[in-house]
Amino acid sequence: MRITKILNNNVVLIKNERNIEQVVMGRGIAFKKQVGDEIEECKIEKIFSNSNHQLIAHLSELLSQIPLEIMTTVAQIIQLAESRLGKLHEMIYIGLTDHCHFAIERLKEGIVVENIMFWELKRLYPREIQLGIEALDLIEKRLQVKLPFDEAGFIAIHFVNAQQSNPNLNSSITHLTKLMQDILQIVKYQLHIEFDEGSLSYQRFVTHLRFFAQRMIGHQPVDSEDSTLHEEVKLLYPQAYQCVESIEAYIIKHYKQALTKDERMFLSIHIERIRKDHQEKKS
Repeated sequence: MRITKILNNNVVLIKNERNIEQVVMGRGIAFKKQVGDEIEECKIEKIFSNSNHQLIAHLSELLSQIPLEIMTTVAQIIQLAESRLGKLHEMIYIGLTDHCHFAIERLKEGIVVENIMFWELKRLYPREIQLGIEALDLIEKRLQVKLPFDEAGFIAIHFVNAQQSNPNLNSSITHLTKLMQDILQIVKYQLHIEFDEGSLSYQRFVTHLRFFAQRMIGHQPVDSEDSTLHEEVKLLYPQAYQCVESIEAYIIKHYKQALTKDERMFLSIHIERIRKDHQEKKS
């Protein structure tokens, strides 16, 4: 692997055997090196590979300005997140690295930003919040910087967005969270129930809502030709189905989309489980 560009002592651009440009980082990897020299593979700590030249350009610019310790810490955080959430969109390397660097700089200047969405995020995205908390621990352990607890929520937002095929930090999380919140409110008030947020039925419902919201916002509805089960669910779970009709009316009004039979059926099944749990706890 030969160097095509040196960004700093710790970051270089190379082209691999398939002529794909890669960003390679490692402590002192470019020390006393020149363009055209081979890199020492034993010094490689992370390789970023992507056929998207714009992404590589953005990443190169970012990494050339950020200390290696922050870059490697964020890479470890992302590795931890992927072990729990699955493969994340590569854009998270840019977004999360930039965010953590900026958060550390803000802290040095005594600036603390409150995360007003923290408790909603904790309710809707508990796995991502837990990873955000663990990320703060890693940052403190590796960088000796104790970031405010609210930063766990901001980091969680990056994890949520990176699970989508086309993440957009400025809009996706806001739209997803609002749609999920509004549906939960419709269910709560129409069925006159309080959610048991620790119950399995609630956690399954929120997980379903999350993917449902992504499909609605991304205009990717789920449907099949078999309507038999849909009609059975409609007859068996009338209260849950009426609740779904209210949800559909809301979505038509605000998102200009009707629900497919499959979407109505799956929502009804999840809502019925929550309704039954509530009834059993009351009796």
